[in-house]
Amino acid sequence: MQLNSLDLIILLVYAVCLFSLAIWVSRSPAGETKNTEDYFLAGKSLPWWAIGASLIAANISAEQIIGQSGQGFVVGLAIAAYEWQAAIVLLIVAAFFLPIFLKRGIYTMPQFLEQRYGSGVKNLMSVYWVALYTLVNLTTVLWLGGLAVQSLTGLSVFWAMAALAVFAVLYSLYGGLKAVALTDIIQVVILIIGGAAITWVSLGLVGGETGAIGGLSRMFEEVPGHFQMILANDHPSYKDLPGIWTLLGGLWVLHFSYWGFNQYIIQRALGAESLQEAQKGLAFAALLKFLIPIIVVVPGIAALLLTMDSFGNQLSATVLDPSLCVDPSDKATCGKPDRTYGELMRLMPSGLRGIVFAALIAAIVSSLASMMNSISTIFTMDLYKSFKADKTQTHYVTVGRVTALVAMLIALLAAQPFQQGFESGFQTVQEYTGFIAPGIVGVFLFGFFWKRANTAGAFAVLLGSVIMNIIMKIVASEMSFVVRVWIVFLACLVIGAVVSTLTQTPRDEQIVDLKGISFATSRGFKITSVIIILILIGVYAKFW
Repeated sequence: MQLNSLDLIILLVYAVCLFSLAIWVSRSPAGETKNTEDYFLAGKSLPWWAIGASLIAANISAEQIIGQSGQGFVVGLAIAAYEWQAAIVLLIVAAFFLPIFLKRGIYTMPQFLEQRYGSGVKNLMSVYWVALYTLVNLTTVLWLGGLAVQSLTGLSVFWAMAALAVFAVLYSLYGGLKAVALTDIIQVVILIIGGAAITWVSLGLVGGETGAIGGLSRMFEEVPGHFQMILANDHPSYKDLPGIWTLLGGLWVLHFSYWGFNQYIIQRALGAESLQEAQKGLAFAALLKFLIPIIVVVPGIAALLLTMDSFGNQLSATVLDPSLCVDPSDKATCGKPDRTYGELMRLMPSGLRGIVFAALIAAIVSSLASMMNSISTIFTMDLYKSFKADKTQTHYVTVGRVTALVAMLIALLAAQPFQQGFESGFQTVQEYTGFIAPGIVGVFLFGFFWKRANTAGAFAVLLGSVIMNIIMKIVASEMSFVVRVWIVFLACLVIGAVVSTLTQTPRDEQIVDLKGISFATSRGFKITSVIIILILIGVYAKFW
């Protein structure tokens, strides 16, 4: 056990504050019960600061903190493309997608697909999203979280995952999205404080007498290749991050699929007080995205130096470096870059270790809670309600709670068998979501901006995305999945256009009437957008 009494007290204070806030915001007025809008959309009452903070808390989970820290160890700053490019995507989603969603008053992404293409497309995507969130997203967060908790506490990976699952269930199941979103204010503050602490201490360990600033300078000198955003085509990690194609290719498709059409992300914006509040919330989240690589990727790069002889071997290279693993049969602990963050936590001083550990727990349980809520929303509102349309609001809320609990139990049992064979949990999630991401982005863009898009075209795009990805993965296995996703996306657009043109015209009520939707944004939103774009240009110019 690496946690002492002070660390445990800090963890206890964090847990008590979180539970207290969750109970307080979840309470209902005397004599009233939660309806589906209260439970699944927080009563459409979320302000911009809650939306922005909750977006980041839901996003920055084990796959980011642990997975990207591990990728920082392996490849360096290039993995930050997943964070920094997302800032631009958030602005586009806020300006051009949210006005359409909020105007149509939807609860879920499948609900929009039903309005635009019919129940068949809705049911197909509802099943897909429930399966993906349960078997890929939940299992990844549990597994990576379990690895980190094991590093610090000595618990087995399974029982560490079980503890995280129980924690997430206890504070979020009763209150729904409102409890999740408003407690995320605590979560994101702790996450940033803890992340900043582990970054500062890690840099200090590298710098020695020169401190954290000196440590950063030494990192630039010792491993300059880890501070390149665009990898050369002979880099060992080029297949995951294919150089200029991270700017020109399929990474944008993955971004739009995640930030624009991903239920457990966009659900916060759907629960906004107004369109303006939702847009401000997404702009706030876009600004926060620039902090994430600093508190996640930089410690991973520092960990690389801390495994070297010249830095005293403060971390074990055999634990983190797959090429140095002495027991390949030990899939859970040997040569696992995903253990980087957990191993760094062991080097934190007492007290600070408790804060960093609380930050990690905050990131994990907030994402678990968000995914649970989205699984329950899609299953209840898009699948169950289609067959049981005459039930009470209380009944649907109960079904949602039961669904969330069952999904967590399934993920807990599936996490270790499914995840332990993969080298990087973060890249695993990207690979699996990449099979359908081109289809998702294609059907939504067609649905928004092309009146001729119809049900047949939507099915062709969605099924074509999966089929073409599978074929290309087999026949062109050496191709980067980012490039493959881009090629499949372009092919899906062609297929969707051809099939829609050759088949029946959609009904008038299915078509999105853009004339009745305002895409105007506030002056503050425009200024924030310009600032974000300039920052991104500067970052790429510096670290190209």
